[in-house]
Amino acid sequence: MPAYPGEPVDDITAALSALPSGTPVSEVARRLLDLFTSGSVAAGTRLPPERQLSATLGVGRSAVREALAALEILGIVDVRPGSGTYLRGLASELLPQTLRWGLLIGERNTAQLLELREGLEIYVARLAAARADAGVIARLDKSVNRMRETIGDLPAFAKADLDFHHALAEAAGNETLTDHVHVIRSLLQVYSDRAVHDSAQAERAVAEHEAVLTGVREGDGDAAASAMAIHMATATARLLSDSQAVRQSSRDQL
Repeated sequence: MPAYPGEPVDDITAALSALPSGTPVSEVARRLLDLFTSGSVAAGTRLPPERQLSATLGVGRSAVREALAALEILGIVDVRPGSGTYLRGLASELLPQTLRWGLLIGERNTAQLLELREGLEIYVARLAAARADAGVIARLDKSVNRMRETIGDLPAFAKADLDFHHALAEAAGNETLTDHVHVIRSLLQVYSDRAVHDSAQAERAVAEHEAVLTGVREGDGDAAASAMAIHMATATARLLSDSQAVRQSSRDQL
């Protein structure tokens, strides 16, 4: 029996085929992306559940889950807890070829993207310090407090961390800049599914975000930019380490 009676899940599974053993998450994401941007799946379609996609692709459920998480960040799918995963509208227009290439970026290009992200995030912090209103500062403060409260719950901590950066980007008031930061962050998410890996890193991240918030609250662009530069340095080192570990794991499985 289909997982979702009356919905076109059979067409989706029929369009997919098993991947080679040891296929990395990035390739799982690309296979799904190729289907979702082909125009053969209507916007709003509920996708087969993880277990069905896992069986069809011949990969573990964790690989499917991580691939869908990456595609959600890219804006391709919408994961609704308790309901399912849905294809968002006009996916083929959201992702140009360069973004599809990005899902398979190599180590050198990962480092280059991290360098670019550093510069953009620092500029975002500087603009936010000059343009943030009381509402945005309240959101930033709330995000930092949630980070502090969830140090022992790393997935919740990562969500609060991301909310902080989203609010900061909104405060910058430059949609083009925000779009570029979002794309880069999305590509890097393929290689790192959480912001920190232990409580010590989480505590350091909280302190770094508090410093950025202080600069923004005081309207001090130099202070906000300097604090973000420090945060980006530690985050970049962590993501480079993560990406190398993921690639080594993928090589070991081949």
